[in-house]
Amino acid sequence: MGMEFNKAYETYSRIKSNILTVFKGDPFNIDLLLGGYFTNGHILLEDYPGTGKTTLAKALALSIQTDFKRIQFTPDLLPTDITGVNVFNVKDQSFYLQKGPVFTNILLADEINRTTSRTQSALLEAMEEKQVTIDGTIYPLDDDFFVVSTLNPAELQGTYPLPESQIDRFALRFSLGYLSKEEEVELLDIKDPSKPLASLKACSTREEILQVRNTINEINIHKDIKDFIVELVRRTRSYDGILIGASPRASIGLQKLAKVLALSENKEFVTPDHIIRLAPFVLGHRLIFDQFVNDGEIKQIDIINNIIKETPVPK
Repeated sequence: MGMEFNKAYETYSRIKSNILTVFKGDPFNIDLLLGGYFTNGHILLEDYPGTGKTTLAKALALSIQTDFKRIQFTPDLLPTDITGVNVFNVKDQSFYLQKGPVFTNILLADEINRTTSRTQSALLEAMEEKQVTIDGTIYPLDDDFFVVSTLNPAELQGTYPLPESQIDRFALRFSLGYLSKEEEVELLDIKDPSKPLASLKACSTREEILQVRNTINEINIHKDIKDFIVELVRRTRSYDGILIGASPRASIGLQKLAKVLALSENKEFVTPDHIIRLAPFVLGHRLIFDQFVNDGEIKQIDIINNIIKETPVPK
């Protein structure tokens, strides 16, 4: 790929560095976010309030100079508050579409499990098919449509479970976690910690984003690594402690995301290590675990790690 690959790596690195100027935490979280964005795979951020989820999503939108909207999910939110509604205009005696916030490039669905399953499902068609249907009419969304959804831990009050069909639409689920003591001290030194994005500027163009995506598609992945991906996913469907395993959508997502991770390391090919590092974030939310296996003493992440360890790694 030569020069085209170098340009894509430079653009990727520039965006990551730009986000790091306002985001305090593990830089690998930015790689996961960018992996989702460049592959059009939606992101599920599960964490406690105040850990930087909103800042991360906004920083991405500002860095690539694209349209950004945010929906605060609440128990009284309606599906039409997301998709939009046809409104009657008395003057010309006709209906016109009042578009909802889903008509954007990057959508932050904040605290998605604060609302009912009926309203959560309003995002299903948009996430999978990049379109919404309003009163029988189909409206296409932008090709760059990308959802970053934040999820409160289930033990918090006032949360509703996400339907399995919707969870599978998310390419990745990960947590940011709390800052280290040193990072939190640095946060106190910021002049106005409540407005960390005030000085963030765009650092890439739409043309550069498209070029990165085209380059990612050309990154080499050996047949043995494809077999490794499929074997990992297939083992989740028959492993002790898992009731329902991952769908083929997980295999597809894992391959795409591994290519982005390869680009982040300035490599023109995918290695088994890329698959191993990404697998927990791609598989975990797609699995339904048996809560009674080993009397509930084995952790879900341990089951996933065991599957990874037991799957033969290509040489």
